[in-house]
Amino acid sequence: MSDLKTARRCADAMLAADKASAALGIAIQIPEPGKAVATMTVRDDMVNGFDVIHGGLTFALADTAFAFACNAYDQQTFAAAAQIEFLRPATRGDQLTATAVEDYRGRRRGLYTVEVRNQQDEVVAIFRGRSASSGASVISA
Repeated sequence: MSDLKTARRCADAMLAADKASAALGIAIQIPEPGKAVATMTVRDDMVNGFDVIHGGLTFALADTAFAFACNAYDQQTFAAAAQIEFLRPATRGDQLTATAVEDYRGRRRGLYTVEVRNQQDEVVAIFRGRSASSGASVISA
C-alpha cells in the first residue's frame, strides 16, 4: 500500500469515530502523508460575546489538522504539547482552513506547524504541536 493510501485510510478510520470534528462541521483532506487540511465554517454558536470565534474553537480546528497529519503513518499518535498564537479574529460566516505540515518526525516524536487562514487567505492563527506515538495501529485499532 502506498504511503498516501495509508495516510488516507488512517484518516478515514479516525473520522469514523471523531464525534467532536463532526459536531464542529470539520472536513478533512489528506494531500500527502504528514500533511492535513481541516476546514470549518464559523457558525452562530461558535462566536463569543464580542462576536468573534471563541479561541478554543480555533485551537480545536488547528489541533484536528495536527492530529490527522501526525497519525498518517498507522501509529496512534497524540499531542504531547501544543501552543497557539492568535493573530486575527474570525467572525460568523468565515471559512477557516487549517493546514498542518510535518516539520520533524522521529521514531516516536514529531513536531508540526499549523496555519489557520480565513477565506481571504489571511493568517488567523499559528499553532505548533509536539506529538508522541504509542506505537499502536490506527487502522486496526
